[in-house]
Amino acid sequence: MKVTLGLLQHACSASPADNLKKTLALTEQAAKKGAKIICTQELFRSQYFCQSEDHENFKLAESIPGPSTVAFQKLAKKYKVVIVASLFEKRASGLYHNTAVIIDADGALLGIYRKMHIPDDPLFYEKFYFTPGDTGFRAWQTKYGKIGVLICWDQWYPEGARLTALQGAEILFYPTAIGWHPKEKAEYGPNQHGAWEISHRGHAVANGCYVAAINRIGTEKPIGGDGLEFWGQSFVAGTSGQILAKASVDQEEILLVPVDLDKVDVTRTHWPFLRDRRIDAYGDLTKRFID
Repeated sequence: MKVTLGLLQHACSASPADNLKKTLALTEQAAKKGAKIICTQELFRSQYFCQSEDHENFKLAESIPGPSTVAFQKLAKKYKVVIVASLFEKRASGLYHNTAVIIDADGALLGIYRKMHIPDDPLFYEKFYFTPGDTGFRAWQTKYGKIGVLICWDQWYPEGARLTALQGAEILFYPTAIGWHPKEKAEYGPNQHGAWEISHRGHAVANGCYVAAINRIGTEKPIGGDGLEFWGQSFVAGTSGQILAKASVDQEEILLVPVDLDKVDVTRTHWPFLRDRRIDAYGDLTKRFID
């Protein structure tokens, strides 16, 4: 089965309403151009607010289902497309998640994925905002294939990709907001970006599936800070880890990538990593550290 993926890469303004309007418009454009599974970048409704710890930013959160979910459901039903949208979820007072909604081509909300791994690094102070996910790793059968969704920091953990693939996921989507600290870019930038790309490609190889990473562009500066320079370069990796298509560093793009899901079965049969796993020997993976 052949299906076209649509990855939405763009900059974000300070206006959540404008960002939602833009992302809905890009989604509609992608659908009109033939995309059947469309994915937003991480937390597209706002600039990346986790650069600081500020209680005012909790006002950016919304319920799920909520206004954004409903708007995407309408588009999914109208154009018969699958949509993955990344939202800042207010689950209850004092309880917030970094969440993706998965909407099928009939507009039905198939489910949600809550980001499992939460970073806490300079300018990535996500632990202040997000409770670690409790949905576990999941895969959803959509009209156009079985997909899994993980979010940004999850990309560094092979366990999440593997557990999602073991449920039959043919494509792993990673909505992302990742960039350079401007003062570090010259020294560390190439290695940082290279590691990000290699990690995703490794997930594709190890699990014999497609991997789609969707990142934002632009430099976003909090008051009094150097900000982050998001490196764009959203891409799709094939079942052998090869890069099928990649967006630019600094341009708004709808990256349309046709993939053949039949190649997942072929790859997994010829490179039978799932067959040869020694599940009897992996018990220590559930330990924090092995003495």
